[in-house]
Amino acid sequence: MVPKRRRRAHGAETGAAEAPGTGAEVGAVARPPYVPRRRLVLPDVRPDPARLHRYAAVCGFPDDGRLPATYPHVVAFPLAMSLMAERDFPFPLLGLVHLANRVEHLRPVGAGERLTYAVATGRPRPHPKGTAFPVTAHARLRGETVWRSTSTYLSRGPGGGEAADREPGVPDVTAAEREESWRLPGSLGRSYAAASGDRNPIHLHPLAARVFGFRRAIAHGMWTKARCLAALADGLPGAYAVDVAFRAPVLLPAAVRFRAQRAEAAADGWVFDVRGADGARTHLRGAVSPLAG
Repeated sequence: MVPKRRRRAHGAETGAAEAPGTGAEVGAVARPPYVPRRRLVLPDVRPDPARLHRYAAVCGFPDDGRLPATYPHVVAFPLAMSLMAERDFPFPLLGLVHLANRVEHLRPVGAGERLTYAVATGRPRPHPKGTAFPVTAHARLRGETVWRSTSTYLSRGPGGGEAADREPGVPDVTAAEREESWRLPGSLGRSYAAASGDRNPIHLHPLAARVFGFRRAIAHGMWTKARCLAALADGLPGAYAVDVAFRAPVLLPAAVRFRAQRAEAAADGWVFDVRGADGARTHLRGAVSPLAG
């Protein structure tokens, strides 16, 4: 069932669509289009154990009886899709670029706990390559917010606003303490789609990706974020925020390098990135910041 706006809705979990990218092309400043302020709610959702197991396996998370910090995103995303597919939404759904994502993991959540999700669209702002806008999501357990996120999307068009080469709050890795090399198969997009429900064609097959300007299928941006968190699983605090900026798509198959170091500002924090195997291109940059419990 597709959720209706401003109504409580029950429905199956599904996944997200990603098309990472950035830019710094400056144009004339224009007033952003009006985005209707709407909110959708999906109450009392218990994760499907088989699906959760597949998701954890494809992303590299331990099967420890807890929800991975990125898993609620794939549950909440169908609500975001419903909001952005409304006829009066000012931006076309096809071609949106996922610029950045912030997740606040406020406490560990058991794999069997029932959460109520709420998703809303936010106020747009000028961006050097068009218009950016946020979509926020919250997950609550018996009235307590245990998880929330903000995804920032770009609708390409006439540019405006200040040029920003990098998202704020996501510093560089300068002295890596952890490094891993990952070989990503051409089938990764299909494997993640089966686990997350995100079947955007740009991730599934080279022919479909070429329609959207990619030479090959690309990895899901949220898979890349999830894989980074899985690599840091043994060093994460109980409550934390994780910010990532999606810098460039990963064309599949690929060889990439993950790097991480402790953050200078907090003992339990991290900064990390994912680069091409030769280190020349940055695909993702992120930071983990501990939150007060």
